[in-house]
Amino acid sequence: MKNEVMNPYLPSFEYIPDGEPHVFDGRIYIYGSHDRFNGAMFCLNDYISYSADIHDLSDWRYEGVIYRKVQDPRNQNIPADAPEPEPAYGLPHVPGRDDLNAPGIHALWAPDVVRGPDGRYYLYYCLDFLPEVGVAVCDTPAGQYEYLGFVHYPDGTVLGRREGDFISFDPGIFRDDDGSIYLYSGNAPIRPEMENGEKASVVMKLREDMLTIREEPHRLMPTVMDSKGTGFEGHEFFEASSIRKVGKRYYFVYSSVNSHELCYAVSDVPDRDYRFGGTLVDIGDIYLNGRTEKESLNCLGNTHGGIECIDGQWYVFYHRQTNRTNFSRQGCAEKIYFDAQGRIAQAEVTSCGLNDGPLTAEGLHPAYCCCRLQSENGAVFSSPKAMGEEYPYLTQDTADHEPDEKAAAEDRICAEQYIANMQDGSVAGYKYFKFEGIRHVSVTVRGKAEGTLKLTVARAKDEGAAEQECGSIGIPANSGEWQTIPGTVEIPDGVCALNFRFIGKGRLDFRTFEFSREIR
Repeated sequence: MKNEVMNPYLPSFEYIPDGEPHVFDGRIYIYGSHDRFNGAMFCLNDYISYSADIHDLSDWRYEGVIYRKVQDPRNQNIPADAPEPEPAYGLPHVPGRDDLNAPGIHALWAPDVVRGPDGRYYLYYCLDFLPEVGVAVCDTPAGQYEYLGFVHYPDGTVLGRREGDFISFDPGIFRDDDGSIYLYSGNAPIRPEMENGEKASVVMKLREDMLTIREEPHRLMPTVMDSKGTGFEGHEFFEASSIRKVGKRYYFVYSSVNSHELCYAVSDVPDRDYRFGGTLVDIGDIYLNGRTEKESLNCLGNTHGGIECIDGQWYVFYHRQTNRTNFSRQGCAEKIYFDAQGRIAQAEVTSCGLNDGPLTAEGLHPAYCCCRLQSENGAVFSSPKAMGEEYPYLTQDTADHEPDEKAAAEDRICAEQYIANMQDGSVAGYKYFKFEGIRHVSVTVRGKAEGTLKLTVARAKDEGAAEQECGSIGIPANSGEWQTIPGTVEIPDGVCALNFRFIGKGRLDFRTFEFSREIR
């Protein structure tokens, strides 16, 4: 029997958003940017990678640091007396950790990787708002990538430095069946008044050297400036270009102007004539079955990812927000399905993600695998200003900044995530569990809180059905130490969503819950 896997699919101390999944030689590799827990800006750490055997998505292997910011020539020769970055651009460097940002160094934003015609692996990236696209190369999918050069025109002019070039952003790279290599890039305004003439979705062909532009960049996806009558209205391109070929069609995945959703478009050719397909996934399940933004099931923020077929099943990879910020994001994934016409239904955000099916309601489960997290007033944008002290959120007690490897390993054991700040009316929800004979649930909680955790269930895929109360667990006031409290429940057998709703006074932190058929 395979081990189970849940969202987020990597360890809870890892913050790898913008995940591009690629299968190479029987393993699935994740390439993304690298946030820092409690970071003050996006992507403060160096690129790392994880991989898993395509037949066992529960066993992710840490591949280590694959590319460092200081390998890019724009980040070299930084003066020794360079000032510490302002809070908006990063946190102080920690000596001894080579995956953390140093003073004055530009951040590595969302990358992509492709296997080139020579069998080597090419990594494409941008350094925050700098105009160029950098390329690094490696003989293996997750080895030590070495800087190769900048994407450039045939005359040697670097892409982004020529007058009239659009801003390079979130590069996506694709090699077609005939060997043609396409580079996608760009971002776009969210509102027309933000247009500055430098933003657009673009595509270009590269030569086999993987650096030289063969065909000039041209506009690709509609933006808010030119979407009228295209079918993209309300879901125009914003950023996060990603491309896959499915059968004879090309699927372009992108983050829309709504930011919290990934959409897709379809074409019969890779570099033009895309038709809007729909929403692939939304981190608040907005649009699914008519849900509105005011009914979001989770705090909102940006998301970015791609799709990949793994052992015969297609998945969409995306990221969620944690810690009341947009700067500590974590990768999640959901199954997707193509109908006979090649359309993809919007995926529901779940706790099980990459698992073969619903999670088994046995033993201990972390509270952080929730796929619904709301206050009594719902969910808002993930930021300290918007959430204040009212909304529950995911966090951890210990930051990932230890310089010593042994200390770092010990620190990671202590860094397990939990849900913080549950107050009267807060809900943590989980989809889906398969229940069989469960009569007892215990929870591990802390906080100066007094009240009840009410447990409810709803049958899977029974959209709109009333939640059925199945038990409650009394929460006594305490001094803030973690404590495990048992409760008796009456959960019907079958596949159900499970919700914990706190009713009471004070603030509650929620770490784990455990199922059993007998009282413990």
